[in-house]
Amino acid sequence: MNNSAFTFQTLHPDTIMDALFEHGIRVDSGLTPLNSYENRVYQFQDEDRRRFVVKFYRPERWTADQILEEHQFALQLVNDEVPVAAPVAFNGQTLLNHQGFISLFSKRRWSPVRS
Repeated sequence: MNNSAFTFQTLHPDTIMDALFEHGIRVDSGLTPLNSYENRVYQFQDEDRRRFVVKFYRPERWTADQILEEHQFALQLVNDEVPVAAPVAFNGQTLLNHQGFISLFSKRRWSPVRS
């Protein structure tokens, strides 16, 4: 469910921290915005020194079905050994909600393809 009262103007560091904390993620350091045309995306490190990227979807732009289709595609690519960042599941769910739709991804290191 998307909250139409949520806007990117209200997406402050406290809101981001609250959204992650609600789902059991404790930010330790490095909450840094990343470039994204459509959504708001931030990288950070948790208390266990794991790196993540959290994606806040533009309010009322995407439906849950559209986002979940993207997630299923990414998960299928991972299953087929394509090096992509797939969403992290919480209690079997990759699409989370905190004043709108959010997803969490493990930060990947990319390396060149060798033939």
